[in-house]
Amino acid sequence: MCFYNSKSKRALALAKRYGVKTDIIEMAKQILEEQKYRINAFTHPACPIITNGANVEIANWGLIPHWTKTPENAKKISNMTINARSETVFEKPAFRTSIFSKRCLVPSTGYFEFHHSENTVTPYYIFLKNDEIFSLGGIYEQWRNLLTDEITQTFSILTVPANELCAQIHNGGKTPFRMPLIIERENEKLWLDTSLKNTVIQQFFRPFDTNLMDAYSISKDFLKKSPDDASIIERAA
Repeated sequence: MCFYNSKSKRALALAKRYGVKTDIIEMAKQILEEQKYRINAFTHPACPIITNGANVEIANWGLIPHWTKTPENAKKISNMTINARSETVFEKPAFRTSIFSKRCLVPSTGYFEFHHSENTVTPYYIFLKNDEIFSLGGIYEQWRNLLTDEITQTFSILTVPANELCAQIHNGGKTPFRMPLIIERENEKLWLDTSLKNTVIQQFFRPFDTNLMDAYSISKDFLKKSPDDASIIERAA
């Protein structure tokens, strides 16, 4: 599953990549200017997402459905909605509305998975060969805290069966052989189209081309390093 993402490009690079206006970027300058070589989903960080119309918005990782009643339930649900399985996204109550009308792109420069072999666990950094910034397929939602009237925007990243490369790496745990949904650059606008029907959306749910991806092992202490430490994504010695 995809629990650790990387966004090592700053705001202007994102603006150029997605055709976002600079004044929109300024609305969330602090977050967008940060270079995060490791983003931990379990901390529910604020991340940039791209929505319909090439708008950049800020959302916390871990989708909270609009019908959630209490902050306690919101926290519990967000811990279980970091990822959304493509096979059940149309059925799960937390996702079945967003998948039709609130799809988004989650900018990434790479992501992390763990390989298990006997008694050894090795972290890998996975990326696209020809795209410094690529898009993970996501869904988002707005939740209103009824106690404070505060509105929080949140998102999940969809997952699909792994391709050959990712299956070789992500081979442990209860749900092996998965990878995040990667949206081809030429299909990004279509993914954001809110008029798409179920059958068209399902056509996106496929593993990304193995030949366009690459990966290498990284230091086993990468989770202990500061998120802005560039050595996180260095090859293991």
